[in-house]
Amino acid sequence: MITQELKQQILSLSSDEQYEIVRLIQEKTNSWTGITKTPGVVGGDACIRNMRIPVWSLVEYRQMGANDDKILEAYPQLTAADLANAWAYAETFSTEIAQAIAENQEA
Repeated sequence: MITQELKQQILSLSSDEQYEIVRLIQEKTNSWTGITKTPGVVGGDACIRNMRIPVWSLVEYRQMGANDDKILEAYPQLTAADLANAWAYAETFSTEIAQAIAENQEA
């Protein structure tokens, strides 16, 4: 069964390789699975799966030198797919994320 074989191959990839696959699919479909924006929740910023973990905070953590494994250790409720979604979103909406980081550093 080709789907099962593909699933096994994807699961054996590194986090970075899985990220590239998710990013490619999201770009092709213009879909941001796992990213939500809710007015009144974390200032309406893009967050992970209806959690109060904003994408900008993960990006900032990464900018401070944390790799995906360290971030997953710090946020055990997140998955590698959540990070892939966050990185893809942040790459596409880099101005939005940079602005949110700047605003939150001032606060």
